[in-house]
Amino acid sequence: MKRLAILGSTGSIGVNTLQIVSQFPERFEVVSLSAGLNTSLLKEQVLRFRPKMVSVLNKELSESLRRELPHMDFEIVYGIEGLIQVATRPEIDQVVSAIVGAVGLIPTLSAIKTGKTVALANKESLVMGGKIMMEEARRNHAQILPIDSEHSAIFQSLLGHRKEDVRHLVLTASGGPFLKLPVSRLHDVTVQEALNHPRWEMGKKITIDSASLMNKGLEVIEAHWLFDIPIEKIMVLIHPQSVVHSMVEYVDGSIVAQMGITDMKIPISYALSFPERLNLSLPSLDLSKSEALTFSTPDPQRFRCLALAYESIKRGETAPAVLNAANEVAVSAFLDGSIKFTEIPLLLQRVMEEHEVKSVHTIEDILKADHWARERAKAHLEGRKTC
Repeated sequence: MKRLAILGSTGSIGVNTLQIVSQFPERFEVVSLSAGLNTSLLKEQVLRFRPKMVSVLNKELSESLRRELPHMDFEIVYGIEGLIQVATRPEIDQVVSAIVGAVGLIPTLSAIKTGKTVALANKESLVMGGKIMMEEARRNHAQILPIDSEHSAIFQSLLGHRKEDVRHLVLTASGGPFLKLPVSRLHDVTVQEALNHPRWEMGKKITIDSASLMNKGLEVIEAHWLFDIPIEKIMVLIHPQSVVHSMVEYVDGSIVAQMGITDMKIPISYALSFPERLNLSLPSLDLSKSEALTFSTPDPQRFRCLALAYESIKRGETAPAVLNAANEVAVSAFLDGSIKFTEIPLLLQRVMEEHEVKSVHTIEDILKADHWARERAKAHLEGRKTC
């Protein structure tokens, strides 16, 4: 029986994880859960899985949840300290880090420091603090297993092969909802159009990142740290069918790819059960009935965010944390109608140009860079309003 903590239990990854737990109750026990504002779904999860601890966003929500579940025996915590408690309980075997955004950094790192196995979907924690996180994982013998479909595919395609034989890691991207839209029309796309992803059902933030290809840029940075591969060896290809989830090219010309249907329960279950595989009773990928598989290089005019991600990791140190923070502010502004879709990369570029890259020695260095970038991005947004 594997005892789990799930950070971000009400998001798409968290919900899928709990579906797997329900399918295999003899293999998994839910010890602790965390959620942000969606306490109605969290309440249902508490009633179903009976965790020992639950974390919510703030004290008010914790008190509200306790009033709604007065007779249940579980501890309710809140805030960043609550997230840390959820992730570091002594009896936990594995932490599923599925929080979206920079808020996942501290609890994920805390789990690593206690030697937990981490099933990682929170790519931002590696984007911001990859150097520190991987050092702590080595120091504390903590295993990090990827949940993102692309990184799970690369992880599987690397098994049994030597890292020094790798020529390229190839991350595939669907291209999102605007792949074929004329670039001249991108300025006027709506939020609803951007959220209409052709292949995957995801949360709002990651769906917007997929439309801009920033999500793929963040995944490039994550792959650099997770697999210890130079950034020059990591490529992105547009693959609209989303059948090949990613691949590895070796120096002899061989390419090993991982393929499958578009269902996040596949990479989640592999991270939970590794090195075993669970019989999920999902339909097979029928290649005889599938579309033709196509691949192309990303259009730099359409996907400006991807180039910014490569630039940030080449600059290194605090630059990726600044990019990530500015992007979170920009995506939030687009979602609330404050800026146009094409203004997202413009805002990121301005903040990055103003940033003086500083060395990263501690987690505080990362948090300072993150705070600075958010304030600069917000200042630029306020400046637009007063013009």
